[in-house]
Amino acid sequence: MFTFVSGNLALDFAGTVKARSTTFDDILTTPAALADWIVAARLLDTPPPSDAETLARAVRLREAAYRMALATAQASAGTETDRRTVNGFAEGAPPAVSLRADGTIVRSGDADAALAAVARSAIELLGGPALVKECERPACTRLYVDTSRGGSRRWCDMTLCGNRAKSAAFRARHEAR
Repeated sequence: MFTFVSGNLALDFAGTVKARSTTFDDILTTPAALADWIVAARLLDTPPPSDAETLARAVRLREAAYRMALATAQASAGTETDRRTVNGFAEGAPPAVSLRADGTIVRSGDADAALAAVARSAIELLGGPALVKECERPACTRLYVDTSRGGSRRWCDMTLCGNRAKSAAFRARHEAR
């Protein structure tokens, strides 16, 4: 259900909307879906209590982080409002982590703590030298961190979009013959 291929927690959170330019397929439509994403992202070990207000705050953070990252990918300036939104969420306390005697990690906190971690991830990404790109597959609008040599990566994920794009190009070449 959730994919984590962007190379950054905030970009994976923004990726909970698929095909932004066409269908805007939002997979965070309920407070329970948000809680499930938080656990899937390994921010907390158990789904935190979440309600419609929590979901609305999360969506506000997600969209502000997305717009800021997209502006970075397009080498343009993000808005002051989005910057303030992300900074505001980052001020919250992050999830608490502790180490059990058996060497396993325990992650605890509430949804706001998880959102603070997402906001911090966005700040660390956008405040550094990372190369943020948008997937080149037309139906995909996922942003990702390009860590390839020479910055030549074209798709958010080779098994998802890269394979589809290459298959489509192959079919187009053979249909033209």
